[in-house]
Amino acid sequence: MATGKKPAFYVVSGAKWWQGYLNLLHVPYTLWHLSYVGWGAAIAPTVYVDRLLGTLLAFFLAVGIASHALDELNDRPLNTKIPTAVLVSLAVVSLAGAVALGIVAGISESRWIFAFVAFGGLIVAFYNLGLWNNRFHTDLWFAFSWGAFPVLTSYWVNASRLDLAAVLLAVGCFLLTLTQRTLSTPVRSIRRRAIRVEGEIELANGERLTLDSESIIAVPERALLLLGAAMVVLAAGLLAFRL
Repeated sequence: MATGKKPAFYVVSGAKWWQGYLNLLHVPYTLWHLSYVGWGAAIAPTVYVDRLLGTLLAFFLAVGIASHALDELNDRPLNTKIPTAVLVSLAVVSLAGAVALGIVAGISESRWIFAFVAFGGLIVAFYNLGLWNNRFHTDLWFAFSWGAFPVLTSYWVNASRLDLAAVLLAVGCFLLTLTQRTLSTPVRSIRRRAIRVEGEIELANGERLTLDSESIIAVPERALLLLGAAMVVLAAGLLAFRL
């Protein structure tokens, strides 16, 4: 049953063909998670621009396109009109491209990168398709795979090792991603499933504030937008300092 609301605050409404593909990218969240790649590189002893750009491209293909295409294929959360065959093609080609970039990096830099490539490819499929009875489709796996993992991968690609600084930063990004999930989950429920929201808040002075769906989701969505922008700006600032 339709709720009458956009499935996400960043969804562009309209009938033009490109709007569905733009919405598929989940732009604020994709940029948020790509910023972790920048953070991981920024604290490495040496920042290799070519490795940074390659890692950004790989994660954009895997997270920004393949992951979201599989998510849309699974249960159409954004209600796009993109044909199933196109979603499958986008997922397969993008994930293959990300894996290929990882293989090239592994051959030219360190064989250990193959472990990161294998995990990244598997988690995209297992999480977004709900494989193995949804065992990987949890907030903790999401926070690790979309928060900590980009940091660890990016740091390793530039430093060829992991150390305490990288692990601590990864834990911080894990917690930030859990925060994102904590804010976005109830918002998604209201936008995509709630038919009616009713209630009120009675203040000590006797004033009554009416609660509706818009008032409930406005604050967490503003927080999500501001946090996403902050993540990108912080990553850009750190990289500008290092480069």
